[in-house]
Amino acid sequence: MKAAHPEVQAVTRVNPGETLRQARESNGWSLAEVAQKLNLTVSSLSNLEAGAFDKLPGHTFARGYIRAYAKLLGMDQAILVQEFDQYTGTDSQGSSVHALGRIEEPVRVSHAILRIVSLLLLVAVVGVGFVWWQDQSSQRGKEAVSLTPEHVEVEGADGTTQIHPIDEPEDQAVAEGQSEADASTAQVESQAQSEAPASAATPAAPTPVARSAAPMNTAPVQATPVAQAPAAAPAPAAPASAVSAPDTAASAVGSAQVNIQFSADCWTQVSDGNGKLLLSALKRKGESVDVSGKPPFAVRLGYARGAQITYNGQAVDVAPFTTGETARLKLGQ
Repeated sequence: MKAAHPEVQAVTRVNPGETLRQARESNGWSLAEVAQKLNLTVSSLSNLEAGAFDKLPGHTFARGYIRAYAKLLGMDQAILVQEFDQYTGTDSQGSSVHALGRIEEPVRVSHAILRIVSLLLLVAVVGVGFVWWQDQSSQRGKEAVSLTPEHVEVEGADGTTQIHPIDEPEDQAVAEGQSEADASTAQVESQAQSEAPASAATPAAPTPVARSAAPMNTAPVQATPVAQAPAAAPAPAAPASAVSAPDTAASAVGSAQVNIQFSADCWTQVSDGNGKLLLSALKRKGESVDVSGKPPFAVRLGYARGAQITYNGQAVDVAPFTTGETARLKLGQ
């Protein structure tokens, strides 16, 4: 006797893609034509017909492709989807996949558009940076100008604070004050001439002449009688003027000296004949300064009433050269 063996019926799995391929060829359509109608790539449609469903985006999308393919060929969609589930061993329950008349693929943004947008953004960033740099440069220039002093605060002799503007540059000041400097020189010379007759007239008294002549004469001259003093009086006056004249000529040819005493706070600037700046500072009450160099000297005072000037030992009157509270004058011209 033979033992009875149950017969196992093998389930045959049919590739739905092969069924679709045969139907396509029977209609005379090429693979590229169907791919264009379904809006799929030729490689995706080729994988679907070959049963390579693992190369597709997923089984859910694969079912949608099969439904759309079957609808295009006029075939039963449900049967082909069932064959797909049996072939792949998946279950379509719970999935809401509907037939797609045309599969829409994501729209790809053109690389050219991306490049153009990137270029525009780069240009915008560069433009903003340039505008910011220009603005910063302008602000730095304004700050530098604002730091330049335009006025000088001077404390007067009565304790009040006065504000004096700083004058124009030296060259312009020299050009404007040329006439004033000529007037100053004429006045200094007239004062020197007026002092010379006065010094010549003072020896008329016998006693002062004897005292002033004593250092310059020898011992026998000191023993002369007092009666001879009037006759000898005019003699010392000529040497004195002769000595002062060479000193003045030497100071005009060589270097000269300017002394300024300050009775109040005063901004002061002194330049020599070569245009070299010898002094530029705010001097305080009670201070004094001595400046020497090649004449003529250009002197500017921020508070003229607070300064007394002496040039080569001679006092200089700054009143004729004062405008408001400031003064500009030339010495030794």
